Amino acid sequence: MTLLALALDRETEDRLLADIIEHGHVIVARPANVRELLAAIDRHDPEALIVGATAGTLTIEVLAASDANGIRVVALAATEAERRYAAELGLHEVVDAEAAWTEIERVLTEGGDIPLRIDDDPPPDAVPPALPRRSGSGRRAKEGRRADRPEARRARRRPRAETPTAGSAAGDPIESDPFSSDDDVTAGLTGSGTVIAVWGPAGAPGRTTLAINIAAEIAAAGHTVVLADVDTYSGSIAPSLGLLDEAPGFAAACRLSGSDTLTPVELERIAHRYNSPRGAFWVLTGIGRPSRWPELSAERVSGTISALRRWADYVVLDTGFSLESDEEISSDLFAPRRNAATLAALGIADRVVACGLADPVGMARFLRAWSDLTDVISTHRVYVVMNRVRSSAVGPAPAAQVSSALRRFGGIDAAVLVPHDQAGVDAAVLSGRTLRDAAPRSPARLGILALVRDELLPAPDAHPARRPRRRVFAWRRTAQAT
Repeated sequence: MTLLALALDRETEDRLLADIIEHGHVIVARPANVRELLAAIDRHDPEALIVGATAGTLTIEVLAASDANGIRVVALAATEAERRYAAELGLHEVVDAEAAWTEIERVLTEGGDIPLRIDDDPPPDAVPPALPRRSGSGRRAKEGRRADRPEARRARRRPRAETPTAGSAAGDPIESDPFSSDDDVTAGLTGSGTVIAVWGPAGAPGRTTLAINIAAEIAAAGHTVVLADVDTYSGSIAPSLGLLDEAPGFAAACRLSGSDTLTPVELERIAHRYNSPRGAFWVLTGIGRPSRWPELSAERVSGTISALRRWADYVVLDTGFSLESDEEISSDLFAPRRNAATLAALGIADRVVACGLADPVGMARFLRAWSDLTDVISTHRVYVVMNRVRSSAVGPAPAAQVSSALRRFGGIDAAVLVPHDQAGVDAAVLSGRTLRDAAPRSPARLGILALVRDELLPAPDAHPARRPRRRVFAWRRTAQAT
């Protein structure tokens, strides 16, 4: 017998109610929203929650309260968008909303499919191992991705839908876009996302640190984000976040793109998930060995980025440093180009963040490479960021000194200056977390936050449209004199 709290829509609740009682379980609460659900956790002390995978009944606050009280949570998802929403919160015990109670009870007692960190599929007859009851520490599986569920494997084995449209002859087969959806819930997740490329010259100017924390801040603002390591010289995102990189996710995505089999299901299989209550996002790790750079051809990289921008609201790319055109030094016009991935990413990006180090050597490198960058892309979509601004390297009033040098030698009038904070960055790298999680008050993190809010994210509407106010007491009218 299990004490249950149900936070479901009426139709699903009515369908399951008789089976729940028949199997000997006790329903202690039937809350309708998050506020009532949190109150039920405190008042009735349920052993498990069965909730809908929507923001109305499943939030990070609900998961935190459940973790603190040792309560298991199982979410029922009716659409792929709801499954993705639960995964973004770090919840892996998700069942189809149309599933029978026996299937829900199995996940409730044995645990859900444990997400994988490598690109191996589980055997067809594998039984999900039992998961321990969540402890009060609230730690959730951060080292995982959602497993390839049976229904997803069946979907990949099915041929693509062939339906006639108005623009084709009756009976002519057309291939459906795997990233398209007719569901209103997923409409915002399948449009054209924004691509942000982070570039910097040689000499470790902080590209990876900047890309990671830009992705974290955008995710914390409520957007779906995928962070991809496109560097063909030294992929650094995986070690910076403490992720496994034996099977580089971006290279795998490029291979699938080359064979025209890159789908949302495959992306969720090969991508890592950085789970955080302050901003979770997807991660496609880079190549672990530089010798694998031929896998990242310009065509494959372009196709992969196009797929990513249809999968997420924002795509953040950590690029390489070199802008050299390999065609000028190669006699084989059809040979792969090592810098093609970086050049393709910069060409596709909607916004480019160009970063450099705020010291004499770093600024000299940046200004020399700045002229090369302006030859590759137009500067109207480039935002300049100078990292590690400190008086010990450039003298008194470091912000004024750096801004003056950029204006004088590069013609750069507006640059974002990120203060030096070695302790905060070291804490983030040591723990494999973002600055937002490891050092939320870090001056470096606040500088990156200002860049994201002021430059990269669209400005909120200063005068949002107001809904017409209803007359609550419209029934009260003045009595007519008789």
